[in-house]
Amino acid sequence: MLVSTDPIDWQNFSIEDADLEFLSAYLLEQETPLGPEALAMQLIVNRITNPRPQPKDGESEKAYLPKETYAVGDKVYFPALKNIGGRVSAVRPAAVIGGDGFDVISVAMEDGGTREFAARLAQHLLNDPPKQEASQVDAAAEAKQHAKDIAPTLVEALQASPEFVYIAGRWFPKALIVDVDPGQLNVAEAILDMAGGGPLPTSQLLGEVELPDGVNPKLAEFSLDLALQHDDRFDEVGSTGEVAWFLRRLEPDAVQKTPIYLRYTPVGFDPSPLTEDMRDLVRTLDDELSFHSLLDDNAPEVADVALIFPHWRAGSLPLTPKMAKLFPSAIESPRVRFTFVDEKSGETFPGWVVRQQRYIYGLREWLVKQGLMPGSVVRLRRGDEPGQIVVSSDAHRSSKEWVRTALVGADGGVVYATLKQQVNGAFDERMMIHLPGELAPIDAIWEKRTNQPAGLESIVAQTLQELAKLSLQGNVHAAEVYSAVNLTLRCPPGRILALLAGDPRFEHVGHLHFRIAEGA
Repeated sequence: MLVSTDPIDWQNFSIEDADLEFLSAYLLEQETPLGPEALAMQLIVNRITNPRPQPKDGESEKAYLPKETYAVGDKVYFPALKNIGGRVSAVRPAAVIGGDGFDVISVAMEDGGTREFAARLAQHLLNDPPKQEASQVDAAAEAKQHAKDIAPTLVEALQASPEFVYIAGRWFPKALIVDVDPGQLNVAEAILDMAGGGPLPTSQLLGEVELPDGVNPKLAEFSLDLALQHDDRFDEVGSTGEVAWFLRRLEPDAVQKTPIYLRYTPVGFDPSPLTEDMRDLVRTLDDELSFHSLLDDNAPEVADVALIFPHWRAGSLPLTPKMAKLFPSAIESPRVRFTFVDEKSGETFPGWVVRQQRYIYGLREWLVKQGLMPGSVVRLRRGDEPGQIVVSSDAHRSSKEWVRTALVGADGGVVYATLKQQVNGAFDERMMIHLPGELAPIDAIWEKRTNQPAGLESIVAQTLQELAKLSLQGNVHAAEVYSAVNLTLRCPPGRILALLAGDPRFEHVGHLHFRIAEGA
């Protein structure tokens, strides 16, 4: 649709009450919940095709020019202030020494408050605003181009309005929501229970949860989604663009509560001792605790992950910028359910993205079955079907290798030896740690440290001292220290490196290798 209009500054666009009234009426007419960008497009088209209306009472409203004379009661609007309007509430002469005088007008603004402006002022830049020819604008094209620009502002306005409700990225007027009673929610619980907890789409639940006849199917689905969202029994676990429900009580414990091996309380540290090589290593190790954002437009389609002990033990993977691009995500759902596919066997098993705690869960049984260990490399790629992640290890490599082996003494201390072990799949030599026998002694260390935290300084010193015994020169690579420290304490690499580089007890001997300083 082509219309003649003055240009609108969409980058500095503000939402007015009339805009929300328009959107409410539009949604009521369509009976279909919409997302913020779809609503923003309708709003833009409406603004373009229905420019600022004239006052309903027939009074004239004119653009403010400093050279004009105004009287109390005059209606004006201000092009330089996004065309906001107001009514002149007072006029007084300005106190001027010499020269021509002018007036000061007080204007009660339609957005609240009172502001003052100059009037009867012959010389002023705004007296000669640049002339803009009305142009032919394609409203639909304009809406498509600028919907993303105004969507965040629109969401803020919708959130502040009591007239709208929100679920799974869509908005709708509260007035048309269909009531869902406790009995109907009990039916939904029973359906999910029979499905092993889920996940099931809302449309499938609607087949058994009987809502009133004649209700628009999309409105019925939205209403049920809203009722389920406000009931603690249900968890929305669908990826972006999809809504799927799961019974919270049937979700794995490690999804509801962060496993002990992945828990970390952030501690500030001074990163200034880190060299550029050390910072590169932090990025290469790709630890989820090293990143403040999950945004990475350059993330690969295939990812290789060298497991540290906490993730190997919990059966999880780090949710980092690289991994976040690969795995299903969501706008708001804290947990997202997806499916792992074993590349070799085709076997499928459930996986979970735990967004807020930044880990991916569901691999423990698969890791054990594959005979993998801390330091083993897991390869991941998107599957052929949406919501599938194909997981594999290099099954062609299975041999005896000299491997760093951790042994737990009777006192709970960890010592290391280089022993020949059976190795399945690809591995990172610096990260590899073999754990012979039962895991109970290692687990006991983790349990003890939940109640009696140990200082990182002493753990790093003990770890470096033990690892140095495996080297003729007594030098240990920082990645080896990082992997070994995480055998008994969850800690990001940046903090470990900052300690190694900044503490005089440790000596950096080059190429990211460290040793215990002489006399330490």
